[in-house]
Amino acid sequence: MIAFYVSGHGFGHASRDIEVLNELGRRRPEIGVVLRTSAPRWIFDLTLKRPVDWRPRESDTGVVQIDSLSLDAPETIRRAEKFHRDLDQDAAEEAAWLRREGIRLVVGDIPPLAFAAAARAGIPAIALGNFTWDWIYAGYQDQLAVGSTLISKIREAYSQAVLALRLPMSGGFDMFREVADLPFIARRSRRRPSETRRHLNLPDDQPLVLLSFGGYGLSRIDLTKLRDLVGYTLVVTSDVTANRRDDMPASVTRMLLPHGVEMLDEKALYAAGYRYEDLVAAVDIVVTKPGYGIIAECVANDSAILYTSRGHFPEYEVLVREMPRWLRCVFISNEDLLGGRWQEALDRVRDQPAAPERIGTDGAERAADQILGYCS
Repeated sequence: MIAFYVSGHGFGHASRDIEVLNELGRRRPEIGVVLRTSAPRWIFDLTLKRPVDWRPRESDTGVVQIDSLSLDAPETIRRAEKFHRDLDQDAAEEAAWLRREGIRLVVGDIPPLAFAAAARAGIPAIALGNFTWDWIYAGYQDQLAVGSTLISKIREAYSQAVLALRLPMSGGFDMFREVADLPFIARRSRRRPSETRRHLNLPDDQPLVLLSFGGYGLSRIDLTKLRDLVGYTLVVTSDVTANRRDDMPASVTRMLLPHGVEMLDEKALYAAGYRYEDLVAAVDIVVTKPGYGIIAECVANDSAILYTSRGHFPEYEVLVREMPRWLRCVFISNEDLLGGRWQEALDRVRDQPAAPERIGTDGAERAADQILGYCS
């Protein structure tokens, strides 16, 4: 029995962990998994192919996002301080729970609580991720109180893991006793782009551009400002909140969209047997803010990225530095993004040559190798 702890921050942690869980289920379906996370269950229900014992709990506080492009640094640190102030007591209670449940291995992406609790229970724990929370919070030194123990507590918890599986574009990890580097864990489309375009009634005679801003959305984009965009078809999902109100039917929202913008119902996409990675593979360019999940999917499915800044988030600098190695990408400012001035940036990314390097996207398989090694 494995207890799998998944950060509730964004969708990237959950989406990559689902790939690992599916691979574990494919190889060793008899191994039970208890899922500990505050991430929404529907994310898992969409693509998780193996049974899990769903036991939700908040295991970290992540970063407080206002929307996909802005965050609240003071509130981020306040919540992290409050949560980790009682880490020792919470770890003791969680350790007792682990023993009662008969857990033999803990995997965490990448809540410190998972490793502190496993150590107290005498159970091996494996870390998985591309950054650590101490590294993230150290980027907000101005918000940390004098004498704060937040960073040291998190590092101490991490140091008790037996192994860290480090993904590309990483930060932190110096406190782990053993580190194994993995390629990308990425959702890879199994469909031809032409098949997906045909099913979704998307044009096949010009580049497609997908707006993808994750779980936090971006209601500040006014798509009507893109009326003069030439040579591209924009694709948005029904979860994009631009140009709509919560009480507005999707049919009305579609009427407000300018020519050249196609709105898809993401739930209908899944109901028809398609997945978000199929959509990423079917388009030419993804407009987004940098995040591990969408970068990994674009690498795996050979799509380019037009990216914008996402506020002061330490991971951003690493992602922006590293991703040109593996995919075509161009920056657009928040001002030009929100102002609808996309033409020049889209033309630039469309005309870019192929990225100079290739990297594997079989990280889920490699992670499963390591995890199963501790299950023997």
